Amino acid sequence: MSEDSVDLDALSRGDKQAWDRFVKRYARVIFAAVQNRLGRAAGPDEVDDVAQEVFLRLCKADYRLLRRYDPARAGLSTWLTVVASSTAIDHLRRRKPAALALDAVPEDRLAVEPRLPERVRIPVGLLSPRQALVLELLYRRDLEQFPIILSHADGAILAGR
Repeated sequence: MSEDSVDLDALSRGDKQAWDRFVKRYARVIFAAVQNRLGRAAGPDEVDDVAQEVFLRLCKADYRLLRRYDPARAGLSTWLTVVASSTAIDHLRRRKPAALALDAVPEDRLAVEPRLPERVRIPVGLLSPRQALVLELLYRRDLEQFPIILSHADGAILAGR
């Protein structure tokens, strides 16, 4: 038997020795794939649970998933890594974020400090007074003032004026 070969017939018949050899040989591959997919935030118990879920998936429905393995498409280690990663992703999707009651959060963590925009400093003489006014209105987002300014001849902002 090659490194990735496994007696699938013996496994699918429920041969305990074949299953024990399979688990001993591929547990590290599955565990590493699960740990890699779950990331550092997952505790060892969570990684163990998901790795166990991988083995359950392989056994479920009379080893249906394990029977679907095709050695012509990938090595068994590669295929098990994909199965383990998929199982871990499914686990992450089912995981509910820890909910915290709003009343339990300290008020100082909920408070938002007002941030006033920094005032723009334009060098004197760089802009005409009208250009400076338009820039100031844009900066303050005071767009209601534009029609008033544009309606006055002395405040009209036209190219060349």
